[in-house]
Amino acid sequence: MPEIAPVPLSQLTTLRVGGMPRRMIEAATTDELVAALRDVWDDGDRWLVVGGGSNLLFGDDEFDGTAVLVRTSGIERLPSPHPGRVRLKVQAGHNWDDLVAQTVAAGLSGIEAMSGIPGTTGAAPIQNVGAYGQEIVETLVEVELIDEATGEVSVVPASDLGLGLRTSVLKKHYGSVPERSAVILSVTLELTQVGHGEVPVRGAQLRSALGLEPDAAVSLAWIRETVLDIRSRKGMVLDEDDHDTWSAGSFFQNPIVSAQFAATLPPEAPRWSMAPEPEADRVIPLDRFDGFIPPRADGPAPVKISAAWLIEQAGMRKGFRLPGSRASLSTKHALALTNRGRATAEEVAALARLIQQRVQSEFGVLLQPEPVLFDVEL
Repeated sequence: MPEIAPVPLSQLTTLRVGGMPRRMIEAATTDELVAALRDVWDDGDRWLVVGGGSNLLFGDDEFDGTAVLVRTSGIERLPSPHPGRVRLKVQAGHNWDDLVAQTVAAGLSGIEAMSGIPGTTGAAPIQNVGAYGQEIVETLVEVELIDEATGEVSVVPASDLGLGLRTSVLKKHYGSVPERSAVILSVTLELTQVGHGEVPVRGAQLRSALGLEPDAAVSLAWIRETVLDIRSRKGMVLDEDDHDTWSAGSFFQNPIVSAQFAATLPPEAPRWSMAPEPEADRVIPLDRFDGFIPPRADGPAPVKISAAWLIEQAGMRKGFRLPGSRASLSTKHALALTNRGRATAEEVAALARLIQQRVQSEFGVLLQPEPVLFDVEL
């Protein structure tokens, strides 16, 4: 068993808060990870899995349980049944942004807009990670996971994971337990071979973020470089010397509301329709036509609104902090709660509670946290 001397979780999380676990295991291979989890579950111990620690707010007190560090890595290229596509099986502990860089270098499209997101690949499906309108649900084929209830390893198709806006059946939402308690061992993605030339950019939100016209064509490398620049200017790319990046990224989800509710907001409030991209005309061969044509959705589509805009309009500007607190909003982006140096988890939580209260009072919207909260309350 690859057991190591415990260190405080503040050393392993990007928010740099968190107490000391009683026990710590570092798994460098899938076999070690499976064995460690089965051992912990057989003992009935409290447990926590840590990958990149970028989506975790852990409490200040000592953790009377086992922290399992996922340090597996590797990419296996597999054939796809679909022409022009490639499948990649990626180990759970593989650094996500390293994966994105490798796919762009190989001319594979599908995750380039998610450049710069910290964390590991195994964590990505848990909250259906996404950025600028691109989400992993669009490319995820399946995951290999181990279930706590049985200790069995199985391959689960993406369609069984309940993937939605920053959610899945595997995510421990604040105030609840996951629908399925399991740990991802590997992730299989299907990406499109587009090469290194210029290609059209799908998705209005991505085109808007990149400042592109609907008919614009750019290379994957250009998209990655531009996204990294945008995220860096917002303090969303990890930098040891920049306290604005000592965060869990976007702390609150952008709310999805009805079109009617969105219409009550000031016209300058940023918003994005959740209507799907218009479908191309479909031709169904007669020998395969069963007489059923799926109906088109009726009524106005839901609308995503900017949590950062709500926070600022509720009076909490970039850099806002409570008196005496070492936690504050980022000076670059109002959606990131940051550690300005030796902040506690409770200081971060106190700031989050105030933000929730103010936004709900001003706009009637209760912001939901994106990170997994462990032994800390909002």
